[in-house]
Amino acid sequence: LAITALCRARRRQLVAPMIEYLRSQQFTEQNGWQRDDAPYGAWGMGGKRHMAPHPGHVDLSMTRYVLEALAAGGVPPGDPALQKARVFLERCGGADGGFFFTTVVLDANKAGREGDGYRSYGTTTADGILALLATGASPEDERVRAAGRWLREHHRTDVVPGFVGEGRQRWARGLWFYYAAASTGAFRRLGIVPRERFSGALEATQHPDGSWANEENLVKEDDPLIATGFALRALAPDSYHRGAIGRRRATR
Repeated sequence: LAITALCRARRRQLVAPMIEYLRSQQFTEQNGWQRDDAPYGAWGMGGKRHMAPHPGHVDLSMTRYVLEALAAGGVPPGDPALQKARVFLERCGGADGGFFFTTVVLDANKAGREGDGYRSYGTTTADGILALLATGASPEDERVRAAGRWLREHHRTDVVPGFVGEGRQRWARGLWFYYAAASTGAFRRLGIVPRERFSGALEATQHPDGSWANEENLVKEDDPLIATGFALRALAPDSYHRGAIGRRRATR
């Protein structure tokens, strides 16, 4: 996040050490990981380098943010780090075209199992699209198109799609702001106009002081500092990506 912020602020000269740090953290041969290992190509929580066979927590969300940072910092699509990341992204892809969260911490796949695999859901599918695009994949890439179809067909603005059963509806609500930001960004990048936008739902839930907050605390979206940032991404994705979010007010 610091890399992307600095690049938008035209301080690209400051990010080289950060990019090298991220490179050193990837689950690849440099840290003892081989292509057949479940976390291969991904990134984890950071901190000390996770040497094989101890990955710690590894997921699609963190991997997506690293890939976007590397792309923002000027790492070219043909770079080995980006190409190796495709291994992990492909493994998180479901047979239905969507994405699930992780091949490593299996209980963290919040939508649960479906058949012999894990159920795709909205936040992870949006992350999968954005991660693939950050590796240099084209919007016409077969895997990107499949995920785009899943997102378009399942999209909702009241809850995160993909969660089946009453026992998982807290997740469908608790990830709402993340989904608003990620799905809006994915649709924009693919040139897809969703059947429903988040603007109405967000305008209806904004607090008088201009902030947003989720009633669910599962992923800390009850913190206005987190929810408001996601809400602004969903409301002004073009301005956000141009680094000009300040042109729009956070208050009604």
